[in-house]
Amino acid sequence: MSKLTKKDVEHVARLSNLKLTPQETEKYLKQLSEVINYVEELGEVDTSQTEPTSQTTGLEDRLRLDEVKAERTLTKDEALSGTDKTHNGYFVVPAILEERSDK
Repeated sequence: MSKLTKKDVEHVARLSNLKLTPQETEKYLKQLSEVINYVEELGEVDTSQTEPTSQTTGLEDRLRLDEVKAERTLTKDEALSGTDKTHNGYFVVPAILEERSDK
């Protein structure tokens, strides 16, 4: 049985860009520990006589062909008309990636 630590929860929160209070860290430590313990219990189940399967209902994907409908498509100018923040024909948005913290 693996032991989840407070530091593990803080690490996952940091990776998820979440700011947790000490109370939330304790709450999630308990909840995540219960989930991990349950998954470990499932790993102890004997499935040696169970055949692998990826489909149990017999249903198949029903896909339609992609069709471009010009009357439902915006031109580039129409799409960009709702913002004044553009650069070289693209939307300008805030950066979501920062420097790596594992260096």
